[in-house]
Amino acid sequence: MTTSAPETTGPQVQLRLGEDWFTVCGLDRLLPGRGVAALLPDGRQAALFRDRGGRLYAVDNRDPFGGAAVLSRGLLGTHEGRVFVASPLLKQRYDLRSGHCLDDETAHVATYEVRVATPSCPGSENGAG
Repeated sequence: MTTSAPETTGPQVQLRLGEDWFTVCGLDRLLPGRGVAALLPDGRQAALFRDRGGRLYAVDNRDPFGGAAVLSRGLLGTHEGRVFVASPLLKQRYDLRSGHCLDDETAHVATYEVRVATPSCPGSENGAG
């Protein structure tokens, strides 16, 4: 089953939540290098990112150190080939593929599987998560 946000005609970004896919936003809403926060059906927030190569990532939006939902406002970067988001609060860096903190091995954020679905082909995938 796929749960949907408001209907549009362009490609849609979806997150896997358990056995289902949840439509978050249109792909055109994700600008390379910028984050977007999305409210999930259970009340949590996800931070979605599109890197300059077009790859998609999604992690929990809550910063484990500060407790605020701010990771979507963090800066994207790379370190030793790993794409990360740096928290705007205390600047800890989180690997967008694994969710592990690059600065404190005891900390991590949840990650989500991401795909792009088009209206003509709802199961098409593009991205990582």
